[in-house]
Amino acid sequence: MNANQNQNKWKNHHFIQALRHALDGVRTAFREERNLRFHCCAAVGVIVCGFLFRLTCSEWLWLLAAVTLVVVSELWNTVAENLADLASHLQRDELAKKAKDIAAGAVLVAAGFAVLVAVFVFGPHILALVK
Repeated sequence: MNANQNQNKWKNHHFIQALRHALDGVRTAFREERNLRFHCCAAVGVIVCGFLFRLTCSEWLWLLAAVTLVVVSELWNTVAENLADLASHLQRDELAKKAKDIAAGAVLVAAGFAVLVAVFVFGPHILALVK
């Protein structure tokens, strides 16, 4: 088998096949990553609160953008962790640790942004209830 044929074996030949692989990846990450499950549960809570407070369209956009950023960051963090484990053969390695720490830091920054968005979006609604 030549190099071109070998490379084509790994390509998705149909959109449905590519979609199935992508959904498998999300399911695998959800099943194996505790933090992703936590972020998804928090997202459900935030979305429920959004309906309860009858958010405006722009408030929904900010909230959903923040939620999406956190979930995507967590998925990329999972990719980085798996690649670092693969490259280090599950042995302690300073470069693998650095990669994992930086990827986790990206999730932390995204989560911090999401908290700020939640404060700005829900804060006025909560204050209106208290007054």
